[in-house]
Amino acid sequence: MQFKGTKDYVATDDLKVAVNAAITLQRPLLVKGEPGTGKTVLAQEVAKAVAAPLIEWHIKSTTKALQGLYEYDAVSRLRDSQLGDARVGDIKNYIRKGKLWEAFTMDQRPVLLIDEIDKADIEFPNDLLQELDRMEFYVYETHETIKAKHRPVVIITSNNEKELPDAFLRRCFFHYIKFPDADTMRSIVEVHFPNLKGRLVGEALKVFYDVREVPGIKKKPSTSELLDWIKLLLNEDISPETLRESDPRKLIPPLHGALLKNEQDVHLFERLAFIARRQGAQ
Repeated sequence: MQFKGTKDYVATDDLKVAVNAAITLQRPLLVKGEPGTGKTVLAQEVAKAVAAPLIEWHIKSTTKALQGLYEYDAVSRLRDSQLGDARVGDIKNYIRKGKLWEAFTMDQRPVLLIDEIDKADIEFPNDLLQELDRMEFYVYETHETIKAKHRPVVIITSNNEKELPDAFLRRCFFHYIKFPDADTMRSIVEVHFPNLKGRLVGEALKVFYDVREVPGIKKKPSTSELLDWIKLLLNEDISPETLRESDPRKLIPPLHGALLKNEQDVHLFERLAFIARRQGAQ
């Protein structure tokens, strides 16, 4: 099982090495990076590349580790017992299997994505240590142990919203996805827009990286936002010359709502345009 990238996902050499190292070591791959750098898509593409089923567990602030194993619906069982339902005789009817249970019992080695683990409570990663280490867990209600038929390829993503426990980090192979440089980004754009003219790509990338480098910007635009912006530029038939426009009154890029995602950054560009106009008038 080797990951060499796919035609739909531009993976750098160091990312390929990280994925294959995690597979070889049979340890979870912890992937960090800016939002929009392809962390979630990585798991989807790894599954596609190695022809493995994909199981996705998207973490929320209210998610508990036990939900990944199973949940016992005691309320439904109580209600059914009051109604005389025959199902109450078998407690298994009220056990809801979680994503880890699903991954552990698959006949084929799956890819398990635990997405945005840093959204959950700080104890969430530690609560999964034993299960990810031993690849088994005990179901107290049915007195059975669920063991993994095949150790899944576990990919865990984090946006760095909070620090993860050291004990958890020790058990992972870590990789930080750096923000793509201009050459890598051009390759990513070509995957999504294979027939796009080079001049438009060049000007769009220049504007995009200029926006990211503006001092004081609160939310730097990401790869996914660049792709949305280029799609809009094509739809509105914006020319490379328009993007190259140096008029101080047009410092804000056309269709900037795809790149600037909060009012502070829009106001920042408006102030810069105002300052440029004043300097030009002097």
